[in-house]
Amino acid sequence: MHAFDVLGDPVRRRILELLATGERASGEIGAAIQEEFGISQPAVSQHLKVLRENGFASVRAEGTRRLYAVDAAPLRQVDDWLERFRGFWEQRLDALGTELARGKRERRQQEEVSSDD
Repeated sequence: MHAFDVLGDPVRRRILELLATGERASGEIGAAIQEEFGISQPAVSQHLKVLRENGFASVRAEGTRRLYAVDAAPLRQVDDWLERFRGFWEQRLDALGTELARGKRERRQQEEVSSDD
C-alpha cells in the first residue's frame, strides 16, 4: 500500500496524531477513536494493523498491554516526496514575511513622526 493510501484515511491520520505525542496503549487509542469516529474496536484494530504492516507504527508488549508508537521512516518518505512542491508555498510565505516586515517598519516610522510633533 502506498504511503498516501495509508494516510488518506482520516482514522489512520488521527491515530498517528495521537501517537505523535508519545507511545500509547491500544486500549487508549481504541477508546479515543471509537469516541471520535463512532467505529467498533475491531475496526480500530484493523486500522492499527494497516499502520503496523505499512511501517507507520510499531507495537511492543508490556505485560498484557500493547503499546503503539510512530515509526518515522515512512513519514520521511512522504516528506521527501513533498519536497519538490515546497517551493509553491515557501515563496508565498517568504513574500508574506517581507510584507509584514515592511508594514512594521512603516508603522514605526509613522509613530516616530507622530512623537516628534
